[in-house]
Amino acid sequence: MGKTVKSLTKTAGLLVGGAAVASLSAYVTTRCLMDVALNREPPKVMQKADRLIAGSKVDREFLDALQAASERLASRENETVEITGHDGEPLVGHWIPCARPQRIIVAVHGWRSSWHRDFGMVSDFWQEHGCSVLYIEQRGQNNSGGQYMGFGLTERYDCVDWLRWVQEHCDPALPVYLAGVSMGATTVLMASGLELPGNVRGIMADCGFTSPGAIWKHVAEKNLHLAYGPIGLMADAICKQKLQCGAEDYSTTDALRETTYPVLLVHGTADRFVPVEMTYENYLACRSEKELLIVPGAGHGMSYFTEPQKYGAVALRFWAQHDAPPADGAADAPSAR
Repeated sequence: MGKTVKSLTKTAGLLVGGAAVASLSAYVTTRCLMDVALNREPPKVMQKADRLIAGSKVDREFLDALQAASERLASRENETVEITGHDGEPLVGHWIPCARPQRIIVAVHGWRSSWHRDFGMVSDFWQEHGCSVLYIEQRGQNNSGGQYMGFGLTERYDCVDWLRWVQEHCDPALPVYLAGVSMGATTVLMASGLELPGNVRGIMADCGFTSPGAIWKHVAEKNLHLAYGPIGLMADAICKQKLQCGAEDYSTTDALRETTYPVLLVHGTADRFVPVEMTYENYLACRSEKELLIVPGAGHGMSYFTEPQKYGAVALRFWAQHDAPPADGAADAPSAR
C-alpha cells in the first residue's frame, strides 16, 4: 500500500510539473505572438515571421508590382499632416489633393504596413477619378505615435480625429469616404459605428477581419497550427493589459448592425490571411445600404491587382450612388467625436 501511494504521488508530481511546464510554454508562446501582434517593434526572434503568420505564398509578379507602385506613391509630392489624437498621441498623414476634386478619401493602411504600400496600386485610379486623398499612418506604426497597434479597437477613434482635420481644411461640400485595407478595413468598418461628420458618404473596406480575437484565432489555428483555446484566454488578458479593452469588446459586425453609412465590401477568395468568410459575415450583419465585390483567385489585398477593371467599375458606381447628399439633409448634421 505504501509503495502504491508513493508511486501515485510521484506520478501526480510529474503530471503537475508537466502541466506547469506546458502552461509556462503556452504563456511564453502567447506573449511572443501578442508582442508581434500589438507592439510597435516585434520581438527580434519574430521579425521575419510575417509571411508565416499571413499564411501566404510568394507571388513574385504581385510583389514586384506592389513594390513599384509603393515607390511611385511614396515619391509623389504630398503635404505631411500632423495632428494630435483624442488621447494625446501624435498622428501623421499625407495629403495629396487633385486638381478638380469630386470627393475626398481618408485611406487607412493595414497591420505592419504603410500608406504607400497598401494604396500604391489604386492611387492612380483615385487620382484620375477626382479623389483628393488623405493617406494616414496608423498609430503604433511608422511616423505616428503610440506604443501599440489596436487592430481597429483604438484606431477607429483616430478616424474621427482625421475627419475633423478634413472638415477644417477642405471644402465641406465635398463627399468624404473612409477606405481601408486589411486592418485598415477593420478600422473603418468599426468607425462606421460612430457618429461621423455629415459629409461622410460611405465606407470602403477591402479584406477586413471581424475582430481581433477572430483573426488571432484564425491565424493561430490555420497558419501556425496552434490550439487557440488556452492561447485565446491569455491573448485576451494581454490585450486588456496593453489596450485597456478585450479582443472581443467590439467588432465590425457590432458596428455594421448599427451603422447608417453605405458600405462597399471587397475580398478575394484566395486570401489565406483574412478568410473571405469574414467579409460575408460583415455583409450579412450590415443593416445599411451595402455592396459586395468578391474577386475569384485574389489573395490578401490583391483584389485591385487581380481585377482592376471590375474593382474600378464597382467603385465608380458606389460613388455615383452616394456622392450626392441624402435627401433628408443629413449632410448638414454636426460632427461628433
